[in-house]
Amino acid sequence: MNTASIIHFFNESSLITYIVLIWLSFYFILSFAILFARSTFLGVWINKEKGSLEYLLMGNKDISQTESILRKCPENEKNRLEIYKNLAEKRASVGLTWLSIIASTSPFIGLFGTVVSILETFGGLGTQNSLSIIAPKISEALVATGCGILVAIPAYSFHLSIKRKAFELMSVIDSEIKILAKA
Repeated sequence: MNTASIIHFFNESSLITYIVLIWLSFYFILSFAILFARSTFLGVWINKEKGSLEYLLMGNKDISQTESILRKCPENEKNRLEIYKNLAEKRASVGLTWLSIIASTSPFIGLFGTVVSILETFGGLGTQNSLSIIAPKISEALVATGCGILVAIPAYSFHLSIKRKAFELMSVIDSEIKILAKA
């Protein structure tokens, strides 16, 4: 696609197509924002918890000397440790719901834009039912579906990536709790 065809596409697009493409653009930007913010945050947190786990594995029992989220629990009481674990899990999974929503709804939003564009194309044809008139319009209508898929694939991949980091974090915290519960 060259610049002229992109300009032509936007000149010929309907309001619904604009809304769909803006919505999908917002989703696309939001997906990347969530990925970068959560990956950075979880990466730092995982490193802190791994350092705390190593500290505990060396025989130290005073978690308050570490950067672990569990340091806030003065006594190594199992119930309180589990509460802190649940709070950590909630914090670690922030953004996953949005990525899931984006990944699952983007193709449908794109499909909606395509269907509306195709209906407008057929509605505007009237007596001109030549393939040379229909084909370019349908081609333009399929752009919305392509955009929906383009947004969904990275959002789903980012969801899995962040979910894996959250799982890794929770595994480290679980190990810390097991060591502290025995102390």
